Amino acid sequence: MPDTMLLLSMGAMLLAIGAFAGVLAGLLGVGGGIVLVPAYFYAFAALGYETPQLMQICLSTSLATIIVTSARSVLSHNRKGAVDWSVLRGWAPGIAVGALAGVFVVAQLRTVTLQLIFGGLALCVSLYMVFGRSHWRLGDTMPGGVARGAMSPVVGFLSVLMGIGGGSFGVPIMTLYGMSIHRAVATAAGFGLLIALPSVIGFLLTPLPAGAAPPMTLGSVNLPAFLIVIAMTLLTAPLGAALAHRTDAKRLKRVFGGFLILVALNMLRKAMI
Repeated sequence: MPDTMLLLSMGAMLLAIGAFAGVLAGLLGVGGGIVLVPAYFYAFAALGYETPQLMQICLSTSLATIIVTSARSVLSHNRKGAVDWSVLRGWAPGIAVGALAGVFVVAQLRTVTLQLIFGGLALCVSLYMVFGRSHWRLGDTMPGGVARGAMSPVVGFLSVLMGIGGGSFGVPIMTLYGMSIHRAVATAAGFGLLIALPSVIGFLLTPLPAGAAPPMTLGSVNLPAFLIVIAMTLLTAPLGAALAHRTDAKRLKRVFGGFLILVALNMLRKAMI
């Protein structure tokens, strides 16, 4: 049986992580994964689980939470008619294939390599959040045919390598091709479900060496982290949403982008020492 103090410490850390991620999701509309992955990493490392498989556990558990949050978000946006189902149907096969390829790659890599990948991609995302402009365009309509066939698996693949949903890559792509930000955010929630569902099934079937994972980990998914964080994000996301109506969203996104730059650089630093 796991030590009682270990379980209490783990529970307290997960409550704090879930509360923080929920407020940020409601406040900024960002997917929880880009916050949850580094938070899980630092929490589990502090509890003594800094193993070669730690980043795999963090990515898998983050994606498990995205199944619930993305499904809830899609239903909410769909009631307002904001989801572009034609884009979701067209991009779904490629995203799912890319996500499954991501599971295979993550299972082969160790924590240091995955830290470098997460840090590098998070740095790109955060720089776009800080310096991106709403008027930037690559086209007036979402790409189809060969372009969609090439881009959609990349979205799924990179998202699994970061343990995130569809927002961080999907929203910039859709807005760069002329979709309104509200419709892009709503549709990207569907991307998150397409990424998380097949990848989590794969991670649940991926065994880890004995002693490599925190207590109550199934495959690569830590069940207490999943359940506690989901409960807390559902409680605190409305607080963040209420706060968002009283603040400057553009300024907040840039401040959060700056925060993410520091998180990404620290992840890269830890991987290189």
